[in-house]
Amino acid sequence: MSGAETGLPTTPAPEPSGAERRSRLRRYQAQLLERMHDAQSGNSAAGRELGVLFGASRCLLDLTQIGEIVPWQAPSAVPLARDWYLGLANIRGQLTGVIDFARYLDYAATPPAADSRIITFAPGLGFNCALLGARVLGLRKLDDMTPAPLADDAPSWCVQQFLDQEGQLWSRLDLALLVREERFLQVGL
Repeated sequence: MSGAETGLPTTPAPEPSGAERRSRLRRYQAQLLERMHDAQSGNSAAGRELGVLFGASRCLLDLTQIGEIVPWQAPSAVPLARDWYLGLANIRGQLTGVIDFARYLDYAATPPAADSRIITFAPGLGFNCALLGARVLGLRKLDDMTPAPLADDAPSWCVQQFLDQEGQLWSRLDLALLVREERFLQVGL
């Protein structure tokens, strides 16, 4: 019986230790990676997208268009680059261009934090690039969301919008279209 059922006061569960939190995070990341690999090989259920927070925008990324999700690491700056192009990071032996996608969307710069993640593009896109997100919000099922009308001024790479059960707007991005956008290709000043 719980404390609420007996009328006795309950004590909250103790906070997990740092090691326990890291272990949970590793398990979550391993499960997410497994689902991403399943999606890329066609073994997963359709309609699952990765939710990522870029500035104030909640975005959905097709699992087949992303490579991996890695913790924040400071890239090496590139001179005379746009403020949203953070530079180059060595991700598993590959030099990868890192874009602060919030800055690209004209939001404030994403401050490096424990929740910040670098999301690499899938090799099939042929573009060695990654987006910096403030937080990964986990997998989202499109079936659990309601389609919303796309804004008239939405960029070509924003292909759909949805409302979740809490009424929050999500934008579904097509990274294959993003890498063709001229502004995205022009990182130099």
